[in-house]
Amino acid sequence: MRRLAPMNTSIQEPGVEIRRDQDATSSTKLHWPEYAIEATLLGLFMISACLFTMFFELPSSPARLALPSPTIRRVLTGAAMGLTAMALIYSPWGQRSGAHMNPSVTLTFAWLRKIKPTDALFYIVFQFVGALTGVLLVSTIARMSLADPDVRYAATLPGRLGVLAAAVGEFVISFIQMRAVLHFSNHPRWNRLTGLVAGGLVAMYIALESPYSGMSMNPARTFGSALPSGIWQGFAIYLLVPPLAMLAAARLYVWGRGASAVGCCKLDHSPKLDCIFCGMKGNIR
Repeated sequence: MRRLAPMNTSIQEPGVEIRRDQDATSSTKLHWPEYAIEATLLGLFMISACLFTMFFELPSSPARLALPSPTIRRVLTGAAMGLTAMALIYSPWGQRSGAHMNPSVTLTFAWLRKIKPTDALFYIVFQFVGALTGVLLVSTIARMSLADPDVRYAATLPGRLGVLAAAVGEFVISFIQMRAVLHFSNHPRWNRLTGLVAGGLVAMYIALESPYSGMSMNPARTFGSALPSGIWQGFAIYLLVPPLAMLAAARLYVWGRGASAVGCCKLDHSPKLDCIFCGMKGNIR
C-alpha cells in the first residue's frame, strides 16, 4: 500500500488565494474553539433528533395522529434529519470545524493522517459530550415525552431481525457514507456537494435502513441517547462497527486512488475560513 500523504494536502478552489500557515508552534496548539464547535454541532443534531422523534412518534402528537403509516413518518423524519445535517455542515461553525460530528469520521481521518492525534482525541471527547448534552437538554424540558415507549430518547436499537442484521446494516451504511464523503470531498468539481450527499444519505438511511439497525453510524450519537435512557441494547455494535466500516472504506479508497488523492478532512472546505488541518488560510480576492 502507498504511504499516506502529508497532512497539509488540500484542494484549492478556483478564484481563491490560499496561503500556508508557517507557525512552528501549530503542531502543539490546542484548538479549543473547534472542539467546542464539534460538541455544539452534534448537540444540535441530537436536539433535532429528539424533537422530530417526539413530533412524529409520540402517540399524542398531531403528526402521529395525522400520519398513521410508520413508513411515511420514518421518511419524513429522515428528511428532517438529513436537512439538519446539511444545515450544520454548511453553517459557519461546520465550515470551521469540518463538521465531523462523529467519532467514526474523526478516527478515519486520523488514520489517513489528516487530523493530528491530539485534535482527534479532543474531537472525539467533545463529540460524546455534545451528544449527551443535547439529549439531556431536551430531557429537562420534555422528560415524560422523551421517555415515552414510542420515543425512547431517540435511541438506536437493533430491529426485529436481531443484532446480526443490525451489525450488517451498520457496516453497510457506514461504509457507503465514508466512501461517499471521500469521493465527493476530494473531487475538484463536486467537493462543495459533499454536505448535500452526506445529508441525503442520512435521510435515505433513516427511511430505508433504520428498521434493521436503528441507523446510528455514530458511537457518540448512540451514547447520547443510551446514558440518560439506560437503553444499552446492541451498544457494542454501534461502538465498534461504524468506525471499522469507515476505516475499511478509507483503506479501499487509498488502495484504489492513492493516499495523495485524499485532501483536507473538512466536509466543506470553505475558502473563507482558516483550516487547522491543512494549515491554510483563506482569503477571498
